[in-house]
Amino acid sequence: MSAGSPPAIPGLQIRNRSRLKILAMRLRGQSDTRGSGYYSRVRKILHVDMDAFYASVEQRDNHELRGKPVIVAWQAKRSVVCAASYEARTFGVRSAMPAVRAQRLCPQAIFVPPDFTRYRAVSRSVHEIFKRHTDQIEPLSLDEAYLDVTQNKTGLPTATLVARAIRAQIREELNLTASAGAAPNKFLAKLASDWRKPDGLFVIQPEEIDAFLLPLPVERLPGVGKVTGEKLASLNVKTVADLRTLASSELEARFGKYGVRLFELARGIDGSPVVSDRPTQSISVEDTFEQDVLLQETEPMIRRLAEKLWAVSRKEKRTPQTMVLKLKTSEFKILTRSYTPSSPPSCCEELIEIALRLRERVQASPEQRYRLVGVGLSNFREAQDAAAQPALFDGVD
Repeated sequence: MSAGSPPAIPGLQIRNRSRLKILAMRLRGQSDTRGSGYYSRVRKILHVDMDAFYASVEQRDNHELRGKPVIVAWQAKRSVVCAASYEARTFGVRSAMPAVRAQRLCPQAIFVPPDFTRYRAVSRSVHEIFKRHTDQIEPLSLDEAYLDVTQNKTGLPTATLVARAIRAQIREELNLTASAGAAPNKFLAKLASDWRKPDGLFVIQPEEIDAFLLPLPVERLPGVGKVTGEKLASLNVKTVADLRTLASSELEARFGKYGVRLFELARGIDGSPVVSDRPTQSISVEDTFEQDVLLQETEPMIRRLAEKLWAVSRKEKRTPQTMVLKLKTSEFKILTRSYTPSSPPSCCEELIEIALRLRERVQASPEQRYRLVGVGLSNFREAQDAAAQPALFDGVD
């Protein structure tokens, strides 16, 4: 192979050299479009994630909570944990966990009801710090975002220095900590930001991608949950290195379009750009049960998921119009029921009530069992557009 040839990619059959060049460039996080940017520089992407954001804001603003296990949640039987301080996490408390279970794990925890108005205000301050460095910011939620700092406003030569500057400014100005990952693309930057939490920075250089990725368990790849993990395990695939032994065609045959995505992720390929102000189309939360359950047994799960969805939806500026209930049967058949009221839910209990009413519209045998339930919000619109919608639409998918 000549010095200018792209690296060989195991399991891949290429019919023309142009396609091979494009894939090699994607591997390095470069542009894959022809023209002036065809041989552009390696991208410098950051993923910045605030540490235990809601709980950290509460501890910052109330000195009596500092150093103590704090759980941000409504203290009710069917409530779920919105956030947990690192002192609470040492007891096994995690976000989205039922509050009653969190209390059993950590009886000495201090429960604090969430204050999303305050969290949004702090989030805006964090994003003002981001904007000092780049305008290419893709918010994921109140507490995390992708930043493209390939060309940054401060003229710092490396993504590492930009990440250090951002973290220092967050600490000094907001008295909070953030973890960050720097890498040639979004997928790797997200993995890197989790690597040294809390209050850490981890950098993946282009030449270090293989050394970082290959030993990882496949469950670290986005989209690899319990079911996909079991399917991969049946193929003797436990690590990313194992995954690399499978051809793209085999992965596509077994997993469809996601198989192609798996092939690319195993090689550190992610060409998705950082998109500023991407409007939300839908948000959803779901849970796969350890054992299949009957429809009448799903109420506690639906309540927990609807409460979590409500907390997540408070981060959005746009207004959802449609509520969706999703069920997956033990035979993997997906059922959805949707409802668009004349006005969106005004509180969490109203959202829960709608989700439970949607469950009543599921017509199936009483013996039918379900392996997954999910609730979602869709059809997001600006407030002025939402006010102009028809009084009622009731649809079943």
